[in-house]
Amino acid sequence: MKIGIIGAGNIGGNLTRRLTALGHDVSVANSRGPHTLIALAEETGATPVPVEEAARGAEIVVVTVPLKAVPDLPSGVLDGAADGVAVIDTGNYYPRQRDGRIAAIEDEGLTESRWTERHLGHPVIKAFNGTYAQDILDRPRPSGDSGRMALPVAGDDAAAKAKVRSLIDELGFDTVDAGGIDESWRQQPGTPVYGLREGAEAVSKALTEASPERQADFRG
Repeated sequence: MKIGIIGAGNIGGNLTRRLTALGHDVSVANSRGPHTLIALAEETGATPVPVEEAARGAEIVVVTVPLKAVPDLPSGVLDGAADGVAVIDTGNYYPRQRDGRIAAIEDEGLTESRWTERHLGHPVIKAFNGTYAQDILDRPRPSGDSGRMALPVAGDDAAAKAKVRSLIDELGFDTVDAGGIDESWRQQPGTPVYGLREGAEAVSKALTEASPERQADFRG
């Protein structure tokens, strides 16, 4: 598949490494420009592009930037993507540590991904937000392996969610359907599933044990 990755930090960089190794055609962008991605491109064979071009022709686009940077993405950043593009949101809201207070999340009770969705103007699938970046490289296992980790995946678009779950399976991880985007608070920071390195049964249990009350550390 043609895949665009917006954000080349720990998650974006390691997804670039794995997805190119699996044979996908990956374009990668960051806020500082393609010239800063030459080393990653040489390592992986990915194509460094401006942010405005990352989604061009892509069947899947991964948005993996700090939440506070989402409103700064170019208008129409997903223009030119393939019909039916699945957009993965890996973001988390860290009001005290990084992002500052976001009123729509705090006052309206929006989930982080619903807020991101509104800025992008496109439905998103929330995945990888509670995954340690190094695990993307170190913990893939074949399908059926008893030690295979599972990742929660939330989203409203059934076709897009299926496409993302299939990609995660190809990367070497099981998935658990975590419901729609309005239910994605179950996998936000501070919840039982956040950072959980377990299989599907434990992930499913953790999702049911989540509380909609945001922990104090993750409130602005």
